[in-house]
Order: sequence, then C-alpha cells, then structure tokens
Amino acid sequence: MPLHWTIDPEQKLMTAVAEGDVTRAEFEAYLDAMGAAEAHGFRKLFDGSRGGTAMPAEEILALGVRMRDSHQMGTVGALAVVVPDALAEPLGRVLGMLAAARRPMRVFGEVGAARKWIGSLPG
Repeated sequence: MPLHWTIDPEQKLMTAVAEGDVTRAEFEAYLDAMGAAEAHGFRKLFDGSRGGTAMPAEEILALGVRMRDSHQMGTVGALAVVVPDALAEPLGRVLGMLAAARRPMRVFGEVGAARKWIGSLPG
C-alpha cells in the first residue's frame, strides 16, 4: 500500500508517508484511521514527497470536502504537508480547503523543514 501512517497518542502526532500512487480508497482508509483514533486534534505531518496519484480532479476534491467537513468535529491539529512541485497545482484547491481551518498549516518542498516546523508546535 503506497500510504503508510503512524499515530502517536503520547506525542499527539500523526505522520503519513506516501510512496507511489495513492488511490482514493487508500486515502479514505487514512482518514478513517484518523477518525477511529480520535486524532483530528493531533499535529499532522503528511509527507507526499515520494508520492503521487492518478485520481481525477473530482475524486481529489471529494476528499478535500470530506477533510473540510471533519473540521466540524472539534479542534483540528496543525498540518505540515510536503508535496513535490508536480503535485502542487492539482492539490492546490484541496490545500486551500484545508487552510480554512483555524489551525497552523504550512506546505513544504522537503520533509526536513516540515518535521522541524511541526515538532516546534505544542502537541
């Protein structure tokens, strides 16, 4: 599976790494795991630097709507997203939807800076 994640309740941190083409079903499983662990308020690091997707725009937008709707469940934790330049444009709308949440959020081009930033925030 191209999308792997860990949830650390002690650190209140959810880390996901995409390696290869991520499908909608895989990303939905990630969102389901977040909900089951009640990790919406955790800090999140999403490393998509080695990932990609062949999802059409409508599937990406549907996932964005689902993520935005989850913001109504309570406090949303900080988000650091690492994306390669090739995915910045197709994911732009989704990232815009996520930026609407009242939480710190930054997009990075490399994972080291993202880890440093998310680690500097309270858990």
